[in-house]
Amino acid sequence: MTHIRSCQPGKFPVEKNSVIPEMKNVHKLLILLLLFLLSCTASKVVDDNSGIGAKAYPYTVKTGLDLIESEDFKSLAGKRVGVITNHTGITKEGRHIINLLGEAENVDLVGIFGPEHGVHGVAPSGKSVDSRTDPATGVPVYSLYEDSNRPTGKMIAKIDVLLFDMQDVGARFYTYIYTMALAMEAAALNGKDFIVLDRPNPITGSKIEGPLLQPGFESFIGMYPIPIRHGMTVGELALLFKGEGWIEGADSLDLEVIKMEGWKRKLWFDQTDVPWVGPSPSMPALATATVYPGTCLIEGTNVSEGRGSATPFELIGAPWVDGTVLADRLNKLGLDGVVFEAVEFTPVAILPSVPYPKHKDKLCGGVKVRVVNRERFEPVKTGVSIIWFLKNLYPEEFEWTGTINRLYGSDKLKTGIENGLALDELLREESAEMDAFSKIRSKYLLYE
Repeated sequence: MTHIRSCQPGKFPVEKNSVIPEMKNVHKLLILLLLFLLSCTASKVVDDNSGIGAKAYPYTVKTGLDLIESEDFKSLAGKRVGVITNHTGITKEGRHIINLLGEAENVDLVGIFGPEHGVHGVAPSGKSVDSRTDPATGVPVYSLYEDSNRPTGKMIAKIDVLLFDMQDVGARFYTYIYTMALAMEAAALNGKDFIVLDRPNPITGSKIEGPLLQPGFESFIGMYPIPIRHGMTVGELALLFKGEGWIEGADSLDLEVIKMEGWKRKLWFDQTDVPWVGPSPSMPALATATVYPGTCLIEGTNVSEGRGSATPFELIGAPWVDGTVLADRLNKLGLDGVVFEAVEFTPVAILPSVPYPKHKDKLCGGVKVRVVNRERFEPVKTGVSIIWFLKNLYPEEFEWTGTINRLYGSDKLKTGIENGLALDELLREESAEMDAFSKIRSKYLLYE
């Protein structure tokens, strides 16, 4: 069974038209006219969201956690609950879901499950996380990024319902969505209910980009045939994974998604009043998430993706890269919404989360990826272009790592570049695949 629950948005009073008294003084009329024109201009600026820093007025958004907490967790009353979360599982007021469940008199919190980076979000990327006991609640904390990426039957034996609440970033290779998928599978196979508390897709839910994952390239950074930028929320993805039968036992899973209130697909995270919490150590800001679907592909090479700096994934370089040359070649492409600035940077250890960045303590030449129009910016096209030039400008120094095919979802990027494919050909959209995914995706969208 699948349930989608939401609260009706509040109704706001409509202000009646007011009548401006007759103005005897013509100067006052001119002043009012001028103020009216200025207000129209201001409104136009406020609603222009084309730039990376532009903001419309903040939309009031209540996440799934905000809504279920406002009901005093009535839907969980009398149930033994296991929560899958990390440091991003907070309310608008900054209260964490573990503390809220631990204090709720009508809820029995019996298990806490942490993803990659751990419950506190500080463990290094790709490093296993130990299970332990939560000191505040005395509840066992199980790692879902250790020997197994899924809850075992023993872990959830005393649980009635698994509750998922984590902030995703909108890219296929971000592991939190697969932590969710495998936990859904465990719930299905062990007869447990599963509830997703939905949160915004920070880079909007209106854009999709990049190739679909191809059969044979599945991994924990890409398990299902979705594009790199999928344009869905975690709740919508949960519906997709179940609805398409991609998880074992999908038909028997009792899934409920607690919809957000007030969120719209067009919104960037900074256009909402939801507090930003960096979802992982190298995802400090919305600007990082904006470029991440493209520049994360750099992880599949021996070039630094900016880890060990204040702006990871926005800085790309290596000791043997001439930033001025690379920036010039990339800028001549005229890619939409982005410019490239020649930079030098030195990756350093940032403990405990980034102990060994690529080219640690070495001066790197490279580029800063500066997004100037995020509505038009295409991150995947940008990432592919950067890699193409790095390989062609520095064929002797450039190397692939073992993760490139898993990140891209196929061997087409690596094989194409190695075989001398022109950049235009490499960037050609696989429109048939995207059209097919769009049709599948449309069945599971919860928001306009």
